[in-house]
Amino acid sequence: MTDQELNRYNRHIRLPEIGLAGQNNLRQARVAVIGAGGLGCPVGQYLTAAGVGTLGLIDGDIVEESNLQRQVLFSPEHIGQPKAEVAAALLARQNPYIQVMAHPVFLDAANALSILEAYDIIVDGSDNFATRYLVNDACVLLNKPLIFGSIYKFEGQVSVFNHQGGPTYRCLYPEPSELEACTDVGVLGVLPGIMGCLMANEVIKLITGIGDMLSGKLLIVNALNLSFETFSFTANPLNKAIRTLPESAPFCADSIPELSVAALMDWLERVDKPLLLDVREPHEYERKNLGGILFPLSTLLQHPECVPTDRPVVIHCQSGGRSRKAVAFLQQKGFQNVYNLTGGLNSFSQLILSRPTESQ
Repeated sequence: MTDQELNRYNRHIRLPEIGLAGQNNLRQARVAVIGAGGLGCPVGQYLTAAGVGTLGLIDGDIVEESNLQRQVLFSPEHIGQPKAEVAAALLARQNPYIQVMAHPVFLDAANALSILEAYDIIVDGSDNFATRYLVNDACVLLNKPLIFGSIYKFEGQVSVFNHQGGPTYRCLYPEPSELEACTDVGVLGVLPGIMGCLMANEVIKLITGIGDMLSGKLLIVNALNLSFETFSFTANPLNKAIRTLPESAPFCADSIPELSVAALMDWLERVDKPLLLDVREPHEYERKNLGGILFPLSTLLQHPECVPTDRPVVIHCQSGGRSRKAVAFLQQKGFQNVYNLTGGLNSFSQLILSRPTESQ
């Protein structure tokens, strides 16, 4: 280490449990953080400050105004920009002695193994069941330890999976929970920070070899009464027998009807063309749009009755994340003829994107 690094990490090195050897382990570690949102931001910030040598940020979403209430790494000028790229740039400025890699994509069965195999430890801060099961299975196949965290309203969970033969996520949750856990039901702004710090703590313990890991244990934090409860669970050997990743996984409890860009273009040429619903924010719509009706996700969640039911509805956003949430929510409300545009506007070439016109 350079003199500057020794000075920077002095308070770590002074701890006998970590020392220079432990700090060197942090310096050599490669950690992937899935999700650069509520959980991923504090995890990334504290691992960056701790001196983790290589940090990978994986997220295909963009910064939205509604994120700023809890994703404190971002500022208003970042709205509309890719989360992974913005977070990587900010964290690289925070600590010039580490390498921060941006992966501005959503994980799927086609790219998960190739992206995650380059890292030693995987941190899952995603917000949907499909990604959680996908990441778990990828870690089993790659034999990577998985630090898990989740938040819901006022409650957070943290655990460590696939560590030294320990249980996996599927051992704790064999099946997805109710659909409500996947929709935007609200979350206390400070909760992601609390849980993100606890997740980063598990990563640092794992890298430096100190303390007792939350392997086979689930920590539940209730922010309303500030209670901490720990529950134990055991491994199911069948969950280690994974050989391949699933080709597809439900976004929540139910599958989400997907529509490709090519299929949409063909459909728009027909007489029974669908209604296009854009669930982005007004400033995003003004920059580029497909000519659909602007209906921001936050408004849709409050007024689903305004969504037409007399014709098919194709919902889209910038990359497909928000629109999937919208479709899942509408399905819960009984809507049947709604579809998610796979990949959102990012799937279209610049030639077919246009600004609003008088005819629109």
